[in-house]
Amino acid sequence: MKTLIVLLSLIALNVQAQTLIKVDGSSTVYPITEAMAEEFQAMKKNTVKVTAGISGTGGGFKKFCRGEIDIQDASRPITKAEMEDCKKAGIQYFELPIAYDATVVAVNPKNTWLKEISVADLKKMWEPSAMSTIKKWNQINPAWPNEEFKLFGAGSDSGTFDYFTEAIMGKAKSSRGDYTASEDDNTLVKGIAGEKNAIGYLPMSYFIENKKSLKALAILGGDKAPVKTGVLPSKETVENGTYFPLSRPLFIYVSQASAKRPEVAEFVKFYLKKAPEIVPAVKYVALPAKVYTMAEEHFTKGKMGTVFAAGNHVGLKIEDLMKKEASF
Repeated sequence: MKTLIVLLSLIALNVQAQTLIKVDGSSTVYPITEAMAEEFQAMKKNTVKVTAGISGTGGGFKKFCRGEIDIQDASRPITKAEMEDCKKAGIQYFELPIAYDATVVAVNPKNTWLKEISVADLKKMWEPSAMSTIKKWNQINPAWPNEEFKLFGAGSDSGTFDYFTEAIMGKAKSSRGDYTASEDDNTLVKGIAGEKNAIGYLPMSYFIENKKSLKALAILGGDKAPVKTGVLPSKETVENGTYFPLSRPLFIYVSQASAKRPEVAEFVKFYLKKAPEIVPAVKYVALPAKVYTMAEEHFTKGKMGTVFAAGNHVGLKIEDLMKKEASF
């Protein structure tokens, strides 16, 4: 009995000694943060616990700007409205780029007739006016089948939703509402894989993990695209900027107040140091080493705020991100 009491006391002391770092936000960034957390916790012999949620980029920023979490995973830059929310609450933050990703437009592998799709056709399919009226493939293109398609995409709190709608419609959050929506990308994978006439969009990492049950479409990017042929998503096409306009940077935002805590500062520096190794391991595109070095310098020197205060950032190339970071 005494042995049991001593053991329980030791367990209680260990729980009390364990410090907590709270992360939430993007389901796209989640696999990177989860992998980082596992390695960091192992290094710290579980004296620090990192919890990661997937409430979506928008949902995460709501918590972040209320001071409820330490780090925000984001699959798009912070918006003006979110900047204002954080400012009102007195939340200052570091914006740290950690990877590049692509949004993949995927269909069911049983779809043997469609190999590429244009931005114009995607707009016709997804724009708000299409709701309840555009339901069949041949309404998009007369050469396509006279069958109803099933749409799958990110939920409205997702950064992927914001990015896709801005890239395709020209305005963030502009979308038809009659589709299967989820902030959980695994739900989208299952939906597209389970419907012969499905089409949807999801992060490239989730596509790569499930490419046996999904088929990616090449994207015809339109007049502003670097190339005029259809381009499939890949590490190479994301890096060289030809997968347009559906390539994007990913970020973590770190609360200044939280960064004053030694365990949070240590985790952030660990994250940036390990990113070149862990980011590709979880199927994302790593940034050039120089970007991670700049990000760590900004964090160490206390450079807070965002380099995305205004303007449209659709199709931002890695080299453009580097220029922004260098001029921070």
